[in-house]
Amino acid sequence: LYFISFFVLLLAIPCLITVLAASQPAAALSSFGLTLGRTRRGLFILAAGIPIAIISGFIGSRDPEMQKLYPFSKKACTNLATFMLYETSYLILYYLAWEFAFRGLLFFPFIPAIGLLPALAVQTIASTLYHIGHPDSEVLAAFGAGFVFGLIAYATHSILYTTILHAAAGISTDTFLYFRTRSQA
Repeated sequence: LYFISFFVLLLAIPCLITVLAASQPAAALSSFGLTLGRTRRGLFILAAGIPIAIISGFIGSRDPEMQKLYPFSKKACTNLATFMLYETSYLILYYLAWEFAFRGLLFFPFIPAIGLLPALAVQTIASTLYHIGHPDSEVLAAFGAGFVFGLIAYATHSILYTTILHAAAGISTDTFLYFRTRSQA
C-alpha cells in the first residue's frame, strides 16, 4: 500500500493534472523527464553506474541500521517469489514516482527559472530531507546522490536513467539483505 500510495500521489496525480491542464500534455510530460532523452549518453551512464550502485547496495547492506530498516516490508523476505514481486513493485511504483517527483517536477522546471546549480540544490535538499529518520549513512548518501542524479537527469534529459540507478542501489541493498537473512535461517 505504501508503494501504491507513493505512485498515486507522486506520479499518477501529477501526470493526470498535467494531461488535463497542459495544451500539449506529451511535451509537458517530456519536459519533466518522462522520455528516453539522450539514449546513447544514458546507456553509457548506466553501464558505468550500475556496478557502482550495486557496490553501494552491498556496502549499505552491511550497516546494522540499514539492516533494521530494509526491506521496508520484512514479509517480502518470506520466499523468493514474494521478494521478487516486492522488488518489482518497488521499482515501478516507488522509484519511478520518486524520480518523477524529485528529478522531474522539482528539478527540470526550475533550471530555466533559477539556473542549474540552484535547481540542483532545490531537488537535492528536498530529496535529502525526505530521508530524515533513515540511517545516517543513507541520509549522507541521499545528499550526494541528489547532486549526481540531478546531473545525470540534466545530461540525459530523462528520469529513466536515474530511476534505474536509484533502484539498482536500493534493490541491491534489499537483495543482499534478503540473501543474508536466508542464509542465517
